[in-house]
This record gives sequence, structure tokens and C-alpha cells, in this order.
Amino acid sequence: MEFTHIPVLFHETLDSLQIRPDGLYVDCTAGGGGHSKAIAERLTTGRLIAIDRDPDAIAILHERLGNFPQVQIVQNTYDNIRSVLNGERADGILADLGVSSYQLDTAQRGFSFHKDAPLDMRMSKVGLSAADVVNTYSEPELHRVIKEYGEERYAGAIARNIVRVRQKKPIKTTFELIDVIKMSMPQKAMRDTHPARRTFQAIRIEVNGELTGLDRALDEMFEALKVGGILSIITFHSLEDRMVKQRFQSFAQGCTCPKDFPVCVCGKTPRAEILIKGKAPSKEELEQNPRAHSARLRSVRKIKED
Repeated sequence: MEFTHIPVLFHETLDSLQIRPDGLYVDCTAGGGGHSKAIAERLTTGRLIAIDRDPDAIAILHERLGNFPQVQIVQNTYDNIRSVLNGERADGILADLGVSSYQLDTAQRGFSFHKDAPLDMRMSKVGLSAADVVNTYSEPELHRVIKEYGEERYAGAIARNIVRVRQKKPIKTTFELIDVIKMSMPQKAMRDTHPARRTFQAIRIEVNGELTGLDRALDEMFEALKVGGILSIITFHSLEDRMVKQRFQSFAQGCTCPKDFPVCVCGKTPRAEILIKGKAPSKEELEQNPRAHSARLRSVRKIKED
């Protein structure tokens, strides 16, 4: 299957980076190379580092960006950005979070609840799989993951039924898991959205360590910027968007003294200015790409070192 991915908020994201032809840029989630190619085309003496953890993405990036000598392709995770940069500082950093269209549409990767496939969901194709989570986590652990990462109202019942069903035989496929989820929810709860949406999101986040990785990566990406450099991040669900929003606000926060203090004694000044506060896709984009409905773009500029 061809690695296709429709970049969300494409033009808005590129514009947010204010790309300089001689700058150093990092695409932390290069995927199919949509953003990376557009950045590379705007560079002259500048450079782009394209990072992705998925070996399928790395293979296609070499195909699609091989004619750009200013592009370096690295298989890694975005929380390792400072080691990838090896002491250099970037003029702009981009992260397009979440699962790619290719990963969702490739049945054997096990990300989609619309296709029957082995429970996998590993972006890197190595390590802990969704089947491992479903078949080895305790009921309290499953409850925590589904509740915390999926914000699923029926997390307790789903976790309980997973444990009950797997005692008879392992849950190995996406459709087998969906059957367990459906038996755990009242009919009325399945009317507005697919019943497995939240649970699949939760297990995917757990398998790939998405939120713990993002928590580390936000500080690493900001530290990796030059003064004047811009960090732009596209989020796709409330948990990661809340994390990005709060961290950007902390970068931009000044004095933290109590309001009744007559003068500042903490001496804290903002390290950043917020450029974009949660931009949503346009109506036209949503008509062309319904998967973009939950996307938000946030952007911040570094104005001083710590």
C-alpha cells in the first residue's frame, strides 16, 4: 500500500514556521513527507532534519526526499530531538501528532476499528503491542488506560469483560476486541460514534507511549530552538492538546508573584510568545478531509533562554 497522508492545516502550519531559506528546520513526525517536502522546497542553503519512528515512513521518505541534498532522514522519536540535533539549535520545529492516514488505512497495522486485523498498533513496529496490553494487563491497569487515555465512560465494564473473555482464549484481533467493547456498553451509547473509538485511542496511546513521550518532547523541542525560533504542533485529541496548550502557556508566563505583591520579587520573565492559540481547520478543509475535524494548530516563538 502506498504511504499516503493528507497533511492537516497544511498551509497554516508552513506559514506558522516563517521559513527562512538558510534556516535549520526539524519535522519531528515526517510520515509521508508532505510537510517535509514543502519545507525543503523553500530552503536554499538551509537544512531540514526529517524524523519518524515508523520504518515504513523512513523507507518512503528516502524515496520522496532523496533528491533533496539539504534533507537528513533519521529514524527516531521526537523526544530525542536534542540528541538528533547534536548540539545545534533549530530555527523551526514541527510536530504533527497522532496516527497517520497510512497507519489507519493499512489493515495489518491494527490501528483501525473499521478493519479486522491482528491487534498491533505499534508505530515503530517493535516492542509492546496492543495484543500484549489487552491480554496481559490486569483489570485495574486496563481500567486506568481506557479511562485516562480514552476518557471512556464505560472503562470499568470494558476492562472487566476483556479479562473475562481472555480467560477462555486470547483476544487477538481488532474485531474480537470490538465485540468485547460492544458487550460492555448500552445500546444508546453506540449511536453517535463508533463504540471502539475511545478504547482504541487509549490502547494506541499506551502502546506507543504517546503522552509520556510528548511530555518529555515539549521541553526538549523548546530547548532545541534558537532564540527567535518557532515551535508549531498539530494535535488531534483533547489530552495532547491540553498538554501542548498548558506547556506553551508556561513557556510564555512571566511573573508568578502573588497579585497583592507591590513589586515583582521572583524575577521571572516570559521565555516565549504565543503566536497561534489553537487554530482549527477551515470548513473547506473539513469537507475534503473529515479526519481533520479535531485537529488544532498551536505555535510559539522562543524569545529568550532560561
